[in-house]
Amino acid sequence: MTSGYPGRMAATMRLRAVAKGEVQGVGFRFAVRRMARDLGLSGFAENQMDGSVLVEAEGPAEELEMLESFLRSGPRWATVTSLESRRQRATGEFQGFVAR
Repeated sequence: MTSGYPGRMAATMRLRAVAKGEVQGVGFRFAVRRMARDLGLSGFAENQMDGSVLVEAEGPAEELEMLESFLRSGPRWATVTSLESRRQRATGEFQGFVAR
């Protein structure tokens, strides 16, 4: 994810987050997809075998903060009991944001 502006890639980060609780079967991935797309982020949200949802997103730090804040509560039907997250350097491997 780059643009014509100098330093754009340096400002781009990757968020890897795992949301636990009642996060499957409640539209969580699709709400994350909608929020991420609205924020201009790329990546994915994917159900995991243990009942959690893995989210990997790339974009500007400020937008990742907004997404992470949303992940702490999720859509109204979800109950997030914990969120483990970390930041790392973006790879630029994603095109758009998808719910897997």
